[in-house]
Amino acid sequence: MSQDSVGLPEKLGPCGNEGGGTPTGKVTAFHPGQTIAVTIGEVITHPGHYRVALSVSDRRELPAEPTVTPDTGDPCGRAAIEDPPTFPILADNVLPHTDPFAGPQTFTVTLPADVTCRKCTLQVLEFMSNHPAPCFYHHCADISIQGTPVATTSTTSPILPPGGTTTTTVPCPTPRCSLEAAVQGAACGPDTIPAAIKQKLARAPELLDESLTSPPAKARSLRKKAKHLLTRAGAAALRASRGRKPKLSAGCVASIKQTTDRLAGKL
Repeated sequence: MSQDSVGLPEKLGPCGNEGGGTPTGKVTAFHPGQTIAVTIGEVITHPGHYRVALSVSDRRELPAEPTVTPDTGDPCGRAAIEDPPTFPILADNVLPHTDPFAGPQTFTVTLPADVTCRKCTLQVLEFMSNHPAPCFYHHCADISIQGTPVATTSTTSPILPPGGTTTTTVPCPTPRCSLEAAVQGAACGPDTIPAAIKQKLARAPELLDESLTSPPAKARSLRKKAKHLLTRAGAAALRASRGRKPKLSAGCVASIKQTTDRLAGKL
């Protein structure tokens, strides 16, 4: 749906159903398992966070707005967060904030690898605290998920009209790009990745780059070493999420582990 300068229509679920916009008819094509970049422009600051969900056959499949627990003097005190998210929710508690953003913000979301559709709906739900009820804004994009599954994508920051919500993707052609997309994406943004894990994630693509110009025997050895580093990095990330004081969030670990497992599986 087209939007005005402050993002309307957005007040009624599931997709800004109060009317006022014009259907664009646009369906953006993606592949199963593709990691896409979602950019939001928050024109008026509201403390809160974002949630992303997907309906496959009908927008009635989109999940209900999360339960809100009021605080004293704030009817939109806090919203229930699904951690870890389960389908049809793809990501929750994205971009939590209390202060204004400096500009449009981009985060990544991975589409299910086992879902295909010719026209399904990606919903971005904004939860706002310190706000009179209702506590949510809603935006949707029609997408298709077809073709051969892909591994991952890097993110970009497109030029965005005020109040706009858009999606864009740039394929990651190399292991280095894939790993950078994992550790620099929204899932790991708030985390401080331990140096030992970062070193493994940095060294593995260096070995793979070197293997491209090496004799066959040496290339095999370099790929084997890179695979070992990727496997160790994924395992170390998993360990860092455990214990009473985990060093990494579940979302960051999932991003790293999924990427390292996929790359190691190809070697």
